Amino acid sequence: MRRADASPANPITGNTFLRNETDLLRPFLEIDLTDRRALVAAVSGGSDSTALLLLTKTWLETAFPTVKLIAVTVDHRLRPESACEAQQVAELCERHGIAHRIVRWDGEKPVSGLSAAARAARYQLLSREADAAGADIILTGHTLDDQLETVSMRQARGEGRGLAGMAPAALFNGRIWIVRPLLTLEREALRGFLRGEGVAWVDDPTNADTKYERARLRASASQAIKADSAGLMARIVEAQRRRIALGAEAAAILAGQATCVAPGLIRLAPDFATALPAEAAVYALRALLGVTGGRAHLPDEGRSASLLERLRSLPTRATLSRSVVDMRRQGIVLRRELRGLPGPQPAVDGMLWDGRLRVRSTGIQDGLTIAPF
Repeated sequence: MRRADASPANPITGNTFLRNETDLLRPFLEIDLTDRRALVAAVSGGSDSTALLLLTKTWLETAFPTVKLIAVTVDHRLRPESACEAQQVAELCERHGIAHRIVRWDGEKPVSGLSAAARAARYQLLSREADAAGADIILTGHTLDDQLETVSMRQARGEGRGLAGMAPAALFNGRIWIVRPLLTLEREALRGFLRGEGVAWVDDPTNADTKYERARLRASASQAIKADSAGLMARIVEAQRRRIALGAEAAAILAGQATCVAPGLIRLAPDFATALPAEAAVYALRALLGVTGGRAHLPDEGRSASLLERLRSLPTRATLSRSVVDMRRQGIVLRRELRGLPGPQPAVDGMLWDGRLRVRSTGIQDGLTIAPF
């Protein structure tokens, strides 16, 4: 969304959600690796990612033998045992002839929001390794159990679009696909596969630490989730349908009414504020604010709806999500507000500046600095 050039093609060729899978390899058949030479598998050493690793190896050997598999283990350095566990993954990969990398999350760790910060660091480190390998796909081991837990947590918080759950493929930083081929498979089926192969796995103790939301859910509601799995899956499918439809409607509004005048400067037609359906117009506005503001998450739906209502009267000027929204007679202009821009910093090829603009150059010289005008 933040790149001016075209995003890589979605590798998922069909809908892999919520089918009764009897063949553990069947979900992989939905992934198209045509013209790709490598992919990355995120492997922590737990049962899900270990099964992902071995299934991916088998799939590639039969369907895409020229595509190189690279396993990457992120050591978050949050537990004393993590380095040893990463080494165990390295030894497993060596036995199976799989290339392996260990990357570490160094530096100070936040006191609050640790899970979110660790997740963000993990994807950044994985994407860096994918870039180095010339890959635009990272496979992760999220399972149906994870999906049901995720939706249950979001349901408790009343998160609208989030009730559609995790997508089978999501574009990260505008250039790398996070693909979840195990999303329709139960964890116990994967563990049964590993037992049959005689392969052990690591149980991360933080998965049972009730200071984390997911662990609390597993301790208190895992049986209830399993008992209502059919109903929960039906609600997920319906939420997915609504989310896809809303996205298509918002995309149609943007295609007809939004113009990128220059990088970071977007102009909307004067009647954008009255575009129908109204829910899609709000969603389109939120997406644009995310782009111009360089935010990782879309702005609040309620505040965005209020802003759209204000835009129906002339003139209006407001800020939201680090963006200035300026309603003029000739149209609505969106741009990044000047407050809070990053200070001068060394220019590095591939860096994402201010969460919005990617710096690309084959000839960046030492000492070159990037800064706001």
